[in-house]
Amino acid sequence: MILVKPSFQILAIMEPQPFASPLELIELAGRTCYKSEEMISNDSSKKFVKGIMKRGHESVIEHSAMTVKFICDRGVTHELVRHRLCSFSQESQRYVGYKFGCTFVIPPWVDLVPGEYFFNYDPNQEWNIEQWQWFRAMIFAENTYKCLIEKWTPQQARSVLPNSTKTEIVVTANFREWKHIFNLRCSKAAHPQMREIMIPLLKECQKQIPVIFDNITYEE
Repeated sequence: MILVKPSFQILAIMEPQPFASPLELIELAGRTCYKSEEMISNDSSKKFVKGIMKRGHESVIEHSAMTVKFICDRGVTHELVRHRLCSFSQESQRYVGYKFGCTFVIPPWVDLVPGEYFFNYDPNQEWNIEQWQWFRAMIFAENTYKCLIEKWTPQQARSVLPNSTKTEIVVTANFREWKHIFNLRCSKAAHPQMREIMIPLLKECQKQIPVIFDNITYEE
């Protein structure tokens, strides 16, 4: 059994040629509304986009998009796929089998080190009872699945796998939808596992894509 922490990878930020940045594409789209394309310069896009964002004209930022690959548990993806303005491609438990062992995602409230674990792993460590119970449940789920997959298809055997099972999902959305996702999923009211992966992604987006996500705040 392998235990991992969730992670993300930004696969693409839409920058169609001849534009050097997503802000330049957004500026061209926005200036089309006012027929002010002659005002475009090498350094005008950041100021223009900041202005339209301040005025609440966020439909213009839908012209650019981002694709992110998440490695997380099935519970997180059950929430992610509720965002209907995204495109999703997810690892299928119907066709992907785990007869050689399962991988589970460690929740943030379970203090375990990522790595490979075995059923005879010594529980006589500084673990509390809740940590051991979660660990034991994962071992039991894996062993049950490995027995059933000998006779059943993956789509049948998956019925015994828990929400903690690792999955991979690729998500594509325009910038306006990503703003909506970050506002919902980084808030204090969001699920802890969702915040665990969305807050680091938001921080990375604020570094790589100026202006668009700057005004999104969250509590640590």
